[in-house]
Amino acid sequence: MYSIKQVAAMLGISTVTLRAWENRYSAVTPERTESGYRLYTDENVADLRWLKEQVEQHQTNISEAVRMLKVNKTSPPPEAAMPTPLTAPVPTMEEAYVRIADQIYDSLYNFQGERANGLIDFGFTMYGYDSMFYHVLVPILVRVGDAWEQGRASVAQEHFMTHLISQRFYQFFHLFPIYPHLPKVLAMCPEGEHDDVDLLLFSLFMRKNGAEVLYLGADTPEEGIFPIIREQKIQLVCLSITSSGFLERCDQLVGRIVNEFPNMRFVLGGQGYERAENARYPQWIMPEDSADWQSWMEREYFAERPPGSRV
Repeated sequence: MYSIKQVAAMLGISTVTLRAWENRYSAVTPERTESGYRLYTDENVADLRWLKEQVEQHQTNISEAVRMLKVNKTSPPPEAAMPTPLTAPVPTMEEAYVRIADQIYDSLYNFQGERANGLIDFGFTMYGYDSMFYHVLVPILVRVGDAWEQGRASVAQEHFMTHLISQRFYQFFHLFPIYPHLPKVLAMCPEGEHDDVDLLLFSLFMRKNGAEVLYLGADTPEEGIFPIIREQKIQLVCLSITSSGFLERCDQLVGRIVNEFPNMRFVLGGQGYERAENARYPQWIMPEDSADWQSWMEREYFAERPPGSRV
């Protein structure tokens, strides 16, 4: 839950405007504390972000944007607008995820960025952020990588598709508050590793838990890493690799960081570490199943958090 000041800071919308949108147009209906202060949910924030995009990027007046939002919440996307026979089975959530993922993928494949973003916004509204990221956007990123490797997608298509979805991940980072007692994280893939899907997913997980994440992403050259660790007071370094071919290079980098910063802790992940049998630092390799991340992180890294803090 977020205060009106937090939402204003996250979205770049003044508190006066937020109140006006609520009072005049019923844009969102935040919850209220006993003292009458507004508390906004993730869904409220998503709706407000969408409204802002319509007003600023598409020059839609706010009353029309609110009307469109309410229609979107009660109607299927255009591709699903055809009436379904009463005898047809109701699609499962898994089928719904596959359907919207296919629509987003096709849009991106054909360089239809506006349509893809609209479908993503619709998915956030319908299914929530977690479901969209874990069940729709991450599988799309994996699918894009496979299509590029198999020659079914050009380099330009791969870059366009990956960049747009990655940007949606980065935007989501700012929705969560930061807890200063948690370790500050540096997240990166070593030089030569161009696939950062696993790194994005873990970084999002850490941000949801309240850790500040400095995200360097794929193919990070070693030059400059040490000054960043020192100047930014990094306490936890996350490295991700998809191939065991990067294992030795990654282990050597960990060793050099440890020599310079003896108290540094690490999270080592990705398929390259999951398949490793001779990793030099097995104590820092995270569980393969993301469902186990929370308990592992609480045991290994969050154990010293103050009582009552949220993770």
